[in-house]
Amino acid sequence: MKAPNGYTSRPSGDDPRSTEAWALGEASRRLALAAKMNDGGEALREALRLNQRLWSIFQAALSEPDCPLPKDVRDNVLTLSLMIDRHVMARLGDLDGSKIQPILDINRAIAEGLAGKSVQPAATAGAAAVGAPAATVPPKPAAGPSVMRVSA
Repeated sequence: MKAPNGYTSRPSGDDPRSTEAWALGEASRRLALAAKMNDGGEALREALRLNQRLWSIFQAALSEPDCPLPKDVRDNVLTLSLMIDRHVMARLGDLDGSKIQPILDINRAIAEGLAGKSVQPAATAGAAAVGAPAATVPPKPAAGPSVMRVSA
């Protein structure tokens, strides 16, 4: 099986929140596919690095003094990003694709929050299993700036 090269879909419109949700979904999709490949861990390593870059962008945006999020939401998402960092580094160390579920759960829960979807119980339970309360997924406001301004 060959590693996925292109995007299966792209965000529509200019809504930064949709772009952020799509980026997290795409990172999760690539991780899940890479975990099933028999290529000595190369696809998984690449997918983990992509996921780490995405979360580094979020961390930088959340650390900006003009970040539009309330401090408690920002702190919760930054806490999740630290969990992502730990899980990604552990998986880069052992390339064990069977242990990526916490990363997928956090990515998907945040993506669903950005997209304004209700968090499904499985995603909430997965995030809670790694110490993240379901309340850390911010609801989508009626209108407003991007939560993490990835697309800026």
